[in-house]
This record gives sequence, structure tokens and C-alpha cells, in this order.
Amino acid sequence: MVNTVPSLHVPLLLNNNGAWCWFQDERALIDPANNTMLVGSVAAPEGPGGAERGGNIEVAVLDLATGRSRVHVLHGRLESDDHNAPALLIRADGRYVAMYAKHKTDNYSRWRISTRPHDASEWEPEQHFDWTELADGRGATYSNLHHLREEDRVYNFVRAINDDPTLMISDDHGSTWTFGGKLFTRPKIGYVNGYTRYVSNGTDRIDLITTDHHPRDFNNSIYHGYLQNDALHDAAGNVVSRPLTGSAGINQSVLTTVFEAGTTLDGDVLTHGWTTDLRRQGTELAAIVTCRANDVNGPLQREQMLDVDDHRLLYARFDGVRWELHPLAVAGPGLLPHEQDYTGLGAVDPHDLNRVYISTPVDPRTGATTAHYEIYRGVTSDSGAGWTWEAITEGSTVDNLRPMVVPGDPSVHALCWFRGSMTSSQAYQTEIMALISSPRG
Repeated sequence: MVNTVPSLHVPLLLNNNGAWCWFQDERALIDPANNTMLVGSVAAPEGPGGAERGGNIEVAVLDLATGRSRVHVLHGRLESDDHNAPALLIRADGRYVAMYAKHKTDNYSRWRISTRPHDASEWEPEQHFDWTELADGRGATYSNLHHLREEDRVYNFVRAINDDPTLMISDDHGSTWTFGGKLFTRPKIGYVNGYTRYVSNGTDRIDLITTDHHPRDFNNSIYHGYLQNDALHDAAGNVVSRPLTGSAGINQSVLTTVFEAGTTLDGDVLTHGWTTDLRRQGTELAAIVTCRANDVNGPLQREQMLDVDDHRLLYARFDGVRWELHPLAVAGPGLLPHEQDYTGLGAVDPHDLNRVYISTPVDPRTGATTAHYEIYRGVTSDSGAGWTWEAITEGSTVDNLRPMVVPGDPSVHALCWFRGSMTSSQAYQTEIMALISSPRG
């Protein structure tokens, strides 16, 4: 599929069938070497191509100079599920690594490496890491790729053993992988243990934020720590687990609390937190968190509820010493009836922590409900205490969901999202959009 547009300053279609979850990264990258943007996604049988395309693991490549895009298939008809979106990495030799896994329906983490540097059109044969014995045949989910230059090591963070955040390690830039141990573990309540977002400085440190369990099963708080020198630290730099490699995992509650369940902000009692985005600039971090507001069943609710109709987006800022938590926007009711804690989500600009994008059916400028989820850009001049908003989409006839700002080149400001209809993580008719502008645009 090839698309062309007359201008890169208006939204353009990258892929006519695709979506992603939000616990894989990087789902999109800009490659400055050839001035292209890569966006990974999963096609669904409800969209163009139907059942013959449904479950394809795909990478759309946009030429930023011409506005021309092309879609390449990494794995045909793997599984129709947005959780399977690939994580992407540019190796030191310029070749791309793409890793992906099914949604707990088999025991493999899969990867492919592009045949040539800075070229996503051809890939080496798929390889896989088998979790069967390690995870007792209970499956693996998600991929998160981070390279640390000082170690010359690549980490892949997977949800695997006991559904805990688990490590894979590569010392040859993603060509081969070994089991690296676990980050966290505890007795499992409900579905899984800990939803974790990661961000790397690319040199010697990987920061993370994580939950206790799934928000439908537990009244989650959210915690922050970082990996450095084969150890896990809390936000203050205290070592809470060493060595990291080969660890059996620790309880994440020993880390630094970013959001405490039951916190009151602007008169709202906030519970059941979920990690949404995490970005870093220098020594500072910014995170977006989703949570329930004034849950009618009370802050200690432990059972799944299907009538949660009021969520919040929160903005958390770490100045290198402490976290500050601020209200960001109203996120509306649950996006899906069977996933009452799903929202439209939000993203922090990796090149400007004072800028965010959110998806919500409530206009943050007026508080008015809109017919569909729209995308808004927020800018703060006081580290998140106050925000000014402008609409990126307006008057839409479909939902605009799960924005992300693409890292890789500070001179290019690239916003991606998908729009259409979604009835579950396995069923959606959505297309992937991009808005490219100058860094201050």
C-alpha cells in the first residue's frame, strides 16, 4: 500500500488498517539517517484486507521529505490483537530490530532484523525465544527494546513468568537473546502483575513506572524506579535489588510512590491507577497516569466493575529529586464495556516534557462532551500545575485514540494516533494517522 499527500502539515494516512496497545515501545521511531518514520501496528480482519490481512504485524514507513508511505509485513496473520504490536530499535549498524509477541496465546517472543541498514523493505527470517519452560507454558506478552551504550547491551522487557515484568538480554545488538531474570514478582491477584512503562537515557539508565496489578482487579498505586549498573534503584537512588541480572524479582511497592491510590486532587478521590506514558529529558521525567475518579464502589474496590463512568488523566513530573502530581484532564467513561479502565490515553512529547497530547470525549477547554474521542494538545509553563489546550481533531465522525509522539529526531515533531471504531483489543476498524510539523508547531 502506498499513500501520497501534498503537504506534511495536515494529518495524513499512514496505514489503512492498524492499531497498537500502549505497553510496547518504541512503537514508532524516526530514523534521521534517511529522514523516515517507522510505525508498528497490528491489522484486524474488520479492516481493509479482511481475514487475509487480520493479525498481520506491520511496519509503515513514511518518507518525511515526500509524504510517501509504504507498509511492510513482518509476520502475516500472527494474531488479531493490538497487544502484539512490534517494538522497534535502530542498531548501531543502522539495521532495524522488530520484536513482537502474542497476547499470552503462545510462549514465544519473536524478532526480525532488517537485511540492510536504514531499509525496512526486507527482513531476515523470524527468530524466536521460547518461554515454555520458564513461564510454565502460560504465555508471553509485550516487547520493549532499550539499548544502553555504556554496556553495549540491549534489553527487552516482556510480561512473562507469573505474568511479571521479565527481562531478555542481548549482547550482540538483538541478533540473539538470553533470559535475564525478573524485575518484580508477588502473589498474583486477578489477571497479571504490574503494568510497566520504560524510558531510557540511551547511555546507562532505564527508568520505569509500574502498577501493582490490573486496575480492574486491584486498587493500584504507581511506583517509580530505575535500572543502572545491574541494580534496581528507587527514585532517590537507593539500591532495592542487586544483581538485576538473574533476579527472582522483588515487590514493586518498595519503589518510590508516584501516585497513591485514594489520593484526592481538586476534590476528586482517585483510585485504580494505570500507567500510560513516561518520557525523560536530562534528569527530569514526565508521566501520564489514568485513574478512576470518585468510584461509586469506594476506593478499596477489588472486584471487576463494568459501570465506571468517570476517569482522569494525571500528569506527574520528576525534577530529579521528587515527584509532583497534577490533574491533567477528564478522560470520560471506560472506552470499552468489558475494559472499564480503558481510556483514549495520552502521550508526553519526548523532546518537550511541557507538551502533551490526549484523547478524550470531554473537551478540556470547556468541559463539554463531544460525540467522539478527539485529540488535544496541552502546554504547561509551570511543570504541570496549569495547562492551555488546543484541538488537533474536531467534529470527528469516528474516535481518535491512543496518541503517541515519535522520538528519534528533535528537529521533527511527529504525532501519530489511530482513528475509527474499536469494540475490543481483538476487533477494530481503525486507520493510522500522522501529523508532522516543526518542533514548535
